[in-house]
Amino acid sequence: MHYHIYEFKFSTGVHFGISSLEDTGATFGSDTLFSALCIEALKMGEEKLNLLIQYVKNGRLLFSDAFPLIDGEYYLPKPIRKIEYNDIGDSDSKKVFKNMKYIPFSSLDKYLQGQFTVSEAEKVKIPGYKLVKVSAAIKENEDAEPFRVGTYYFADNESLYIIIKTENDEIKGFIEELIDGLSLTGIGGKRNTGLGKFEFHNRKISDFMLTKLENDAEVYMSLSGALPRETELEEAMENAEYMLLKRSGFVSSSSYCDSFMRKKDLYIFASGSCFRRKFEGDVYDVSSNGTHSVYRYAKPIFIGV
Repeated sequence: MHYHIYEFKFSTGVHFGISSLEDTGATFGSDTLFSALCIEALKMGEEKLNLLIQYVKNGRLLFSDAFPLIDGEYYLPKPIRKIEYNDIGDSDSKKVFKNMKYIPFSSLDKYLQGQFTVSEAEKVKIPGYKLVKVSAAIKENEDAEPFRVGTYYFADNESLYIIIKTENDEIKGFIEELIDGLSLTGIGGKRNTGLGKFEFHNRKISDFMLTKLENDAEVYMSLSGALPRETELEEAMENAEYMLLKRSGFVSSSSYCDSFMRKKDLYIFASGSCFRRKFEGDVYDVSSNGTHSVYRYAKPIFIGV
């Protein structure tokens, strides 16, 4: 298997939904990416969609969540592990570490050894800035209904990146073709208003990162939201440190149902969750009374921590 890094450089604002239309995150999950790629694959024909699904289900193609890339520095989710920080004193210092969501990849070992300082932690920020725009839905013979949409914007030195794991160059070319189409369509919500468009660039993966991804370790951190198969769950849970994340949303397919239907809720382990044993996870069918299956991606890429 081969690892690749792709930078997503957004040319527009983005809307990555959280709990309401007014709210938005600064990054997106691997399941959001997979769903968007499924739609792009279907545009090329059902055969391409089935090929994408099979590549992923068989573990020949895997995705990470999207993480910040700022001034050339790659950031990872803060590992969900108990760390004894050397530089910690009052409650304000503890709060700084608690609120930190990402760590610079170059400081991963320093962080795990408890040597990351409060001043360094204070410099770790979520990229971009959020604006809330008020729009109006206009219906025939009815008063306009205002609604608020949260939108994130990134500075020139800020972008997101994903890690993709492929079995061979053929699959790499296949996924790059899908991402190229997706870059024009956009990713996230409110794409019909022009949000979510990006340029993507294949970046060289460093030897240090490759070593962390490939080598055995006592503890592995998932870089994507993931859920073990039922046969894997008991073993995966042994001495695991994790956070659960509820994933839901609406089915975007127009052929699924005459009206908007919600996907089945699925609880997954958030990226940053740490495990003593690796697992494969799966792609889960979250459809409910529709005309076809709807898949939720929940397979991990692990990195040693």
